[in-house]
Amino acid sequence: MLSLKALTILALGALPAVLGASFDVIVGGPNGLKYTPESVTAQPGDIVRFIFQTKNHTATQSTFDAPCVKAPNGFDSGFIPVADTQTEFQVAEFNVATTDPVWVYCKQGTHCAAGMVFAVNPGAKMAEFKAKAAGATATATSTSASTTATTTGTGTTTAPSTTATKDIKVIVGGPGALTFNPSNVQANIGDNIVFEFHQKNHAVVASSFDAPCVPLSQSVPASLGFDSGFFPVADTATTFPTYTVRVNDTKPVWAYCPQGNHCGQGMVFSVNAVEGSAKSFQAFQDLAKQINGTAASGTAGGYGNGGFQPTINGASAAIAAILAIVALL
Repeated sequence: MLSLKALTILALGALPAVLGASFDVIVGGPNGLKYTPESVTAQPGDIVRFIFQTKNHTATQSTFDAPCVKAPNGFDSGFIPVADTQTEFQVAEFNVATTDPVWVYCKQGTHCAAGMVFAVNPGAKMAEFKAKAAGATATATSTSASTTATTTGTGTTTAPSTTATKDIKVIVGGPGALTFNPSNVQANIGDNIVFEFHQKNHAVVASSFDAPCVPLSQSVPASLGFDSGFFPVADTATTFPTYTVRVNDTKPVWAYCPQGNHCGQGMVFSVNAVEGSAKSFQAFQDLAKQINGTAASGTAGGYGNGGFQPTINGASAAIAAILAIVALL
């Protein structure tokens, strides 16, 4: 049996009639918090292949002036967790459309500020780009006004400083379960909400009360919101990946699972929702069910990258995404 690896294709602009050279870039893995190599010089028609290795990284387009902030309409692979024992790896292919520089970073924790950046055609500006990243405030993990998110995945990422009052564990999914358990928690400033991912393949994404199944970054553009990325967990798993959100104020925080129609089936979560009010957890869940998750991004169950929506916005930022696992017998 010949098995092909899961493949995500990120395409910028129209594909040329004839493809050119192919550049392999290792993301993370034994080389640590870096892309190997850190840059390539490419021509239109060339392909840059991001090969994701341990632990849990992204390839996210940024700008030269803001290395650790996603560029408007820029491509984003989403988080791709990879176990230490994994031997096959997902690949994101970027199709080079012009000779203009393309700036890339990992949005996991403080990885960008630690120097985990990459560029296509940086010219003589690579060192300056890395210096800008090192001096940047880490916006790598998506944040809202009330939370700071940190993914541990198969490893550990240090949470932002300040001592937490307590850790609040929330089980995500589980055998036959489309739930966050508990589904609403009360938290104080400094507390950590630790999402522990169980079977099958779920994520936790910040949303808003009025749009339960839409990422906060889309419904309230001024707010980035957090997004754990998907965590596929085998039925036989006995250890589970986690994603931690630190509470920075006591305003309600709303979240959902973007996998398939999970949100439309009531797989939503809240922090500091006021029970008995017009914006209680129950009201939030009822609204998610009422719209039936039709505004949620996701794949139809199973194992996919769900929350990554392809957008087409002209030749300078056309993005297409395909996630597939193919087996040839």
